[in-house]
Amino acid sequence: MYINQLLPTSNQSVNTAVETSREKELGRDAFLRLLVAQLQHQDPLNPMSSSDFTAQLAQFSSLEQLFSINDKLEVIKEVKNERIPENLLDYIGKEVKSAENNITVYDGKSSQGSYTLAAPADVIINIFDSQGSEIRTIYKQDQDPGEYNFYFDGKDNNGYPVADGDYTFNVQAVDNQGFPVVVDSGLSGKVTAVAYQSGIPYLVVGDQLVNPQYVTEVRLSETP
Repeated sequence: MYINQLLPTSNQSVNTAVETSREKELGRDAFLRLLVAQLQHQDPLNPMSSSDFTAQLAQFSSLEQLFSINDKLEVIKEVKNERIPENLLDYIGKEVKSAENNITVYDGKSSQGSYTLAAPADVIINIFDSQGSEIRTIYKQDQDPGEYNFYFDGKDNNGYPVADGDYTFNVQAVDNQGFPVVVDSGLSGKVTAVAYQSGIPYLVVGDQLVNPQYVTEVRLSETP
């Protein structure tokens, strides 16, 4: 058997390319490769007519437009998926609870934090600055199971006012035997507005921006 018998002819190459392309979704690059291959392997004695070539270019132009429309639809789909399905304006005036443990101090006042105890416990709340350094420890003794809110008074352990800015808090709880008690912490308060930062929507709770994705509870405000 000669080696040439093992190699595909030009027509076989084109047919193989066509069959392979049919097995897959025809894209822009594949369409162009097929068109170029067709031009390269056409019969010199019977070349493609100009009308046929124009028709194929028109098909490619239509295909390009379809891909462009599809790309724009994908962008719209991605933006839509990034948005919260609910109307964020419906949150305004309502009390929300978020799983985020961030609080903000502004003009000496802080936003409200919250936690929920699963059993009776003594509670320790540690507050950290943006560098991760602990600046304040708050103790709450003999608390029953349930949800509690707390306000950081904007002062460190020495009684000095802290700078305005963002802070985080961590809540720990132990029972009277010193064993850990399950506690969930977060941020709670009334939503006063919706704000956008870098194109992302946030709920404004006090002076804190809350990501709607972390909201775990929504209820009507008890105060007007």
